[in-house]
Amino acid sequence: MIEPTQLLYFIAASVALTLLPGPDILFVLSISISQGKKAGIATASGLCTGLLFHTTAAALGISALVYSSAIAFTIVKYAGALYLIYLAFKALKESGTFFSSFEVKETDVPLLYKRGIVMNLLNPKVSLFFLAFLPQFVIAGSGSIPLQMIFLGIVFLVQALFIFFLVSIFAGFIGSRIMGIPNAGKYVNWAKAGIFSIIGVELALSGR
Repeated sequence: MIEPTQLLYFIAASVALTLLPGPDILFVLSISISQGKKAGIATASGLCTGLLFHTTAAALGISALVYSSAIAFTIVKYAGALYLIYLAFKALKESGTFFSSFEVKETDVPLLYKRGIVMNLLNPKVSLFFLAFLPQFVIAGSGSIPLQMIFLGIVFLVQALFIFFLVSIFAGFIGSRIMGIPNAGKYVNWAKAGIFSIIGVELALSGR
């Protein structure tokens, strides 16, 4: 359905875009450093699960409807911004220590996974990105266009998951190295709150 050469171009472009310092990779990075690689992997899995929704929405034209409705776009945008500000507030209230990947409770994993999904779904810019990006690699006359877009979306998800897992492992290692520094947890939590706040404000101020 998709030519091999076209698919390689798509994967190369997807990897380059995923590696850019955007909200998702910064979110995974901050969680991994502050709470360990296990927390980062759980969060990354949630973020990438949210991509399934955005892919389907773009393929079925739902994203186009959200984009065409200023009210719908604004509601989702501000809901996402408020959620990130809430996470920033929670980060500030966390204790002055943070946990290694071995100390993350099993009960925290589903919570972090859900947090990743919610953050992704409440960012309408992701839907608009897929709406603009995927059709560029769709080949007319090579089968169902929605199915081609869904296939490309899944390929994007897989490579993003792989990169985010690597980022989680690396950042978790960095976090474990600085665990013994006095008051390190407090400063890491402050930095995490700052990152969440910046992402939230940027989302709130963004246009369609």
